[in-house]
Amino acid sequence: MKRGHCKCGLGQFVAVLASLWCLCWCSAQAQTSFYVASDQELAGAPGTIIRSQPMLGAPNGATAYRVLYRSRGLHDEPIAASGVIVVPTGPTLAGGPPIVAWAHPTTGVVPRCAPSRAFSVFQQMQGLRDMIERGYVVAATDYPGLGTPGPHPYLVGVSEARAVLDSVRAAHAMGSADGGERFAVWGHSQGGQASLYTGILAKTYAPELALVAAAAPATELATLMADDLNTNGGRNLTAMTLWSWQRVFGAPMAKVLKPAAVPVVNALAQECIESIYDIFVRQRPTRALEKAFLSVPNPLELEPWRSLADDNTPGVLPKEIPIFLAQGSSDSLVRPDVTAAYMRRLCRAGSRVLMLLRPGVGHGFIARDSASRAVEWIADRFAGAPVPNDCNL
Repeated sequence: MKRGHCKCGLGQFVAVLASLWCLCWCSAQAQTSFYVASDQELAGAPGTIIRSQPMLGAPNGATAYRVLYRSRGLHDEPIAASGVIVVPTGPTLAGGPPIVAWAHPTTGVVPRCAPSRAFSVFQQMQGLRDMIERGYVVAATDYPGLGTPGPHPYLVGVSEARAVLDSVRAAHAMGSADGGERFAVWGHSQGGQASLYTGILAKTYAPELALVAAAAPATELATLMADDLNTNGGRNLTAMTLWSWQRVFGAPMAKVLKPAAVPVVNALAQECIESIYDIFVRQRPTRALEKAFLSVPNPLELEPWRSLADDNTPGVLPKEIPIFLAQGSSDSLVRPDVTAAYMRRLCRAGSRVLMLLRPGVGHGFIARDSASRAVEWIADRFAGAPVPNDCNL
């Protein structure tokens, strides 16, 4: 291009970027009515689909659908949950393609933070291209209260697991997906907790489904929060937990927050975490929490927060379910020794566990850096290969 042919100045360039951002943001916001189900629409079996719509931007070799499906709430009441189902367009595997449930990490605690509303949802699914190439259907729930009306039960294992299992049922029910009953669940951080609880609940909540594998972590909630209260990541996690649990369980966050921290926590709760840009947006209110946050040393030493943390800390899984644990050695949010302690509990209970430790990897990149190995491990389980077991080492 000859000099002078481009007449777009900085102001015009910024305007174009703003227009593109608005287009993407407004497109996501316009989906709101899709996520609201009437009482009549909620009537039906968990995992059946209320509505679906094709999505743009699916990876090559796949089609994708935004779905609203039926599930059950914490009081066993009928609720709607939303998510994304990605279906390979290649030849169907014999017996129907297996399903991998992708359980997402923390994206926020308000409805607009649902991954299915995010412009970059397919980029967020670590290992998606590999799973599509292997012919797997991918079911990615938003969890209740994300996309659908809130509150979102943040770090509440039963809520997450029911949504995951019903997303698998929804994928199986989609005629175009024709997903088989074999499934695996793969998740990181909050999604790791969801994966473990999915393994714990699968036999009783969805006995018709055959769970093949679970990938993790986020395990000991009390330890996780106590260790990280003096870090920005820990303050963010604790703030979102207190905000959510006040609305879900009636645990009054004002009793454990300094008065100046209450509006900051409320403001943080309205922000999503979908990209590095969002981390920058959260920096200002997070810095405010450095000056004024908790009015007690550790809220999880008090009731009802202590019992709630205990209730949402995953126990051991049925020993017939193989488990893949991925951990970064430089993870300062979910520490390696906490995951190692959980692995020892699983081993004592008779589980077969593969532990993948990535040297120098922190919390934000462990899913990316372990995805190919996780999908390979899942593929071996679908193929019936012998299960590796680091418990014997």
